Amino acid sequence: MPSATREFVDAYLRETAEIALGTSRDDLTRVIDVLFDAWKNDRTIYTCGNGGSAANASHLACDISKFTWCEGKKRFKCHSLCDNAALISALTNDVGFNRIFLEQLEGRVAPGDVLVCLSVHGGSGADKAGPWSQNLVAAADFAKKKGARVVALVGYDGGALRQMADASIIVPRTESGHTSTPHVEGFHEIYHHMICERLRQMVAEAEA
Repeated sequence: MPSATREFVDAYLRETAEIALGTSRDDLTRVIDVLFDAWKNDRTIYTCGNGGSAANASHLACDISKFTWCEGKKRFKCHSLCDNAALISALTNDVGFNRIFLEQLEGRVAPGDVLVCLSVHGGSGADKAGPWSQNLVAAADFAKKKGARVVALVGYDGGALRQMADASIIVPRTESGHTSTPHVEGFHEIYHHMICERLRQMVAEAEA
């Protein structure tokens, strides 16, 4: 008789397979195209997120910057807004947590740049500290007003970020309607590795 843990593992992996099959190929294609346009036009990509999504945003910026290298080709310009702990704590102390990403974009983000926001709920829902991810929503609004494009990697119903984004990918629910933070954050990593692999191919194929 299978143990409860074995049953859990089996169910989780089955859900993972369902999510992979249910992922929008068209949405992923649009996200990749927006990021590749930034490379073609010498624009800068910025990434941001909270909690586990902050780690994913940092990892994504690393991989866009490094994994996409092709000999003899120009490189992507990509920066995570999550990595300077001293700056983030100073901004939180002085102007509030909701502005930690917006203030880093001030004076830097330019038309044609891309802001990638990673969020499980996309700015919907709330907890003890109030509405979730309002710093991402504020940064996305600011970036769009400056002429930048917004990409969102989200889950659940996608929240405000799904609506604001020029291109987005949402982690779909399973056939039973179930979703979870681990599935969303895990699939954001799967999507980001797929995105970077395709970007590297596209750079390699592009004219020098």
